Amino acid sequence: MELELQKIELPGVPAERPLVIAGPCSAETEEQVMDTARQLAKHGVKIFRAGIWKPRTKPGGFEGVGVEGLAWLKKVKQETGMYTATEVANAKHVFEALKAGVDILWIGARTTANPFAMQEIADALRGVDIPVLVKNPVSPDLELWIGALERINQAGLKRLAAIHRGFSSFDKKIYRNLPQWHIPIELRRRIPDLPIFCDPSHIGGKRELVAPLCQQAMDLGFDGLIIESHCNPDKAWSDASQQVTPDVLDFILDQLVIRDTHQSTENLKDLRKQIDECDDDLIQILAKRMRVAREIGTYKKEHDMTILQTDRYSEILNKRGAQGTQCDMDADFIKKVFEAIHEESVHQQMEIINK
Repeated sequence: MELELQKIELPGVPAERPLVIAGPCSAETEEQVMDTARQLAKHGVKIFRAGIWKPRTKPGGFEGVGVEGLAWLKKVKQETGMYTATEVANAKHVFEALKAGVDILWIGARTTANPFAMQEIADALRGVDIPVLVKNPVSPDLELWIGALERINQAGLKRLAAIHRGFSSFDKKIYRNLPQWHIPIELRRRIPDLPIFCDPSHIGGKRELVAPLCQQAMDLGFDGLIIESHCNPDKAWSDASQQVTPDVLDFILDQLVIRDTHQSTENLKDLRKQIDECDDDLIQILAKRMRVAREIGTYKKEHDMTILQTDRYSEILNKRGAQGTQCDMDADFIKKVFEAIHEESVHQQMEIINK
């Protein structure tokens, strides 16, 4: 289905990219909230975020101050004039946040992954006009992400946006959550009018990664940033390592290069023609490779051989990865390409053997 969307326009908030939402991971104390908010307001931030309820992976950790913290958000709004935003995970959260006058709601990755929870939130929001930002689910499932947005939209809410916060992985690499940029890029292709925010704090998991991730998001044409900023990050009660001070945040934002997303691409016509020609050649080469794979399948069938030859598969991956590196391509990228090619080759051979 197509989403029925309206722009998220907030009086007093500049319309140009990036729209910035900043504040601590968690509202901890009134003093911490107000100190952070005053510093952010001084630097021109217009939307203040703070977690009131904090879903944790395991019980026993700090799970947010709860309803008490909503009064602090009201005070932020009254004293600084900033809009306020917080996360909701169930109908009770929605009710309490709306009662306290919170301006923007966001839905976390764990909640997005649960259609029952999303429907409960959608039902609680029915008839309310408030901006709602939906984070991607923890797993790289685009349909689940879109489904969550659809549920909110079907409840009558039109001021929607997506938040890209990365995807969980068993492989712990440089990032806390892998960016997998191709997924939000596909979301943009599928729903062009949907604003997309980047959450560099949760993608990176380390404050030194926030700046480069912000720039990557801007280079990809993202509309906004939601960043964790704390008056004393090292003393934060949750996610201390990924929060930056308001001063550092101001420096990061000041250094961003914001490229024009509306420039004509007419001058790229010749280069794009070359890309199209390369793609045509790739298709022909892959078609030839699959014909050879089918011939191999016929040979294996005639000689009663198994399809999967593990040693040969490992040899291909290692050899092609090394070749890719020599040609200035990432070895992991080449590995993924040849994994996909091998999967299709096996499929082609299976059809031969099962005839």
